[in-house]
Amino acid sequence: MKKVLIASLLSMGALSAQAADIVDTAVAAGSFKTLVAAVQAAGLVDTLKGPGPFTVFAPTDEAFAKIPKAQLDALLKDKAALTKVLTYHVVPGKVMAANVKAGKVKTVQGSELTVSTMGGVKVDNANVVKTDIGTDNGVIHVIDTVVMPK
Repeated sequence: MKKVLIASLLSMGALSAQAADIVDTAVAAGSFKTLVAAVQAAGLVDTLKGPGPFTVFAPTDEAFAKIPKAQLDALLKDKAALTKVLTYHVVPGKVMAANVKAGKVKTVQGSELTVSTMGGVKVDNANVVKTDIGTDNGVIHVIDTVVMPK
């Protein structure tokens, strides 16, 4: 009986130690409130909670604050444009920092991000400031600027 209880507790602990999905991880971090609100406004929550895997270049709240308020408000109200911008931050597959190579990377949006590795990693004009935040359906790399598709 004691062994069954211990095994049961251990398996419950293993389940709770499992990583959260991309959306739950972003919510828990607390520094992606604008990104999470934008994902909700664009109707992308279910996609980013899906099986993936996805690599997300996640702009912080400070990154969104660099966008003039009127422009950001307009973007948040335009679902099609918002979806384009958000999916431009997502790459199919799970790309860890150690595997990042300079060059063009196709995004879920359809166009390409330019990745450079000279003097730190950049994605278009955004600096990658934190890497390899693991989730159960991909990985998040934090960026300091919202990148816009061409």
